[in-house]
Amino acid sequence: MRTSVIERKTKETDIALSLSLDGSGASEIHSGCGFLDHMLTLFAKHGGFDLTLTCKGDTEVDYHHTVEDIGISLGKALAKALGDKRGICRYGSMMLPMDETLILSAVDISGRAFYASELSMRAKKVGDFDVELVDEFFIALAQNAGITLHVRQLAGRNTHHIIEGVFKSVARSLRAAVSIDARFADAVPSTKGVLG
Repeated sequence: MRTSVIERKTKETDIALSLSLDGSGASEIHSGCGFLDHMLTLFAKHGGFDLTLTCKGDTEVDYHHTVEDIGISLGKALAKALGDKRGICRYGSMMLPMDETLILSAVDISGRAFYASELSMRAKKVGDFDVELVDEFFIALAQNAGITLHVRQLAGRNTHHIIEGVFKSVARSLRAAVSIDARFADAVPSTKGVLG
């Protein structure tokens, strides 16, 4: 089973997270931020990942440390669950529509951390969630998972829809990339023989 458990405790957050890449999309999320709970629930469902998460963070300051540290923890969990990456498809992409919004994401489980985005959101907040934290989350995820991740907003006006589209699209891209390629189940998908 491709599973992992991560526990991360700092002066700012206390996180316990478990991840199964070959799940049913079940989740139990308690991040301390309602909007992030919603996004991570969508992420698990559309990724086909089983995800449990509890985080006690310094939310009396703001959500920055909570969001970033959850991104770090989820990235580490993804890398750990993938192991030597043998048999994975490696690449995944998704052009995902959500009402007026259209989001393109592409991922390479390369072992090389890189994140780039082109998002244009009109609102500064959704509820009490700072929208700039979307990039902070995915930067932390990409760096700690060792993946290359590109996200582009091709259309969209509603900030909630844009962010939701990003989380769903990235989840679908990751779902494709981590899936096992039956033709090459015993091979690492790189001419180098390793990914990392």
